[in-house]
Amino acid sequence: MSDDHYDDEHEGGHGGGPRHPMAERFRGYLPVVIDVETGGFNSATDALLEIAAVTIGMDERGFVFPEHTYFHRVEPFEGANIEAAALEFTGIKLDHPLRMAVSEETALTDIFRGVRKALKANGCKRAILVGHNSSFDLGFLNAAVARLDMKRNPFHPFSSFDTATLAGLAYGQTVLAKACQAADIDFDGREAHSARYDTEKTAELFCGIVNSWKQMGGWKDFND
Repeated sequence: MSDDHYDDEHEGGHGGGPRHPMAERFRGYLPVVIDVETGGFNSATDALLEIAAVTIGMDERGFVFPEHTYFHRVEPFEGANIEAAALEFTGIKLDHPLRMAVSEETALTDIFRGVRKALKANGCKRAILVGHNSSFDLGFLNAAVARLDMKRNPFHPFSSFDTATLAGLAYGQTVLAKACQAADIDFDGREAHSARYDTEKTAELFCGIVNSWKQMGGWKDFND
């Protein structure tokens, strides 16, 4: 199914009035940066252990910026697979007394509530996931939504913005840490592989690339 066909079938047309600048910029979609930390690579079988989201705002000049952060440590769903190598890579300690994990349903309900609020504020019809290697994050998000049979998922089910691709174009770097360094964004490797930290850095990277493109004349000003 094409993106246009999905819009026609599920979103309906837009009214005749002027659109909010954010909706105008991204064709009615609100960019929301997502990062997940997981128990492996298989979204159908492996646990979702952390999830963070950053909504993107836009100032009066049309420049985008990271707005609100949502973050949850997540309890593995019943029967979930968790690879020891994944825990070693992320540094997540499932039995840490301060982990204070919540269920997948609690985590996604809170994030989706915040995303819907941002959609309304920006006049957008749907969120589009922004991620570093975004297909991975979108796969785990969609798998959790399916497990929970959630009916009101604000995210487009298959479209996304991939900052690995964007950073490869803009800076010749595809690894998040190296792309941030190339973009003069501070990046602490000791904090990496925390969903919250990676999401916030990915949001900075995405906004920097979008704003640089605008400054170079690649996107018209609203008053042009």
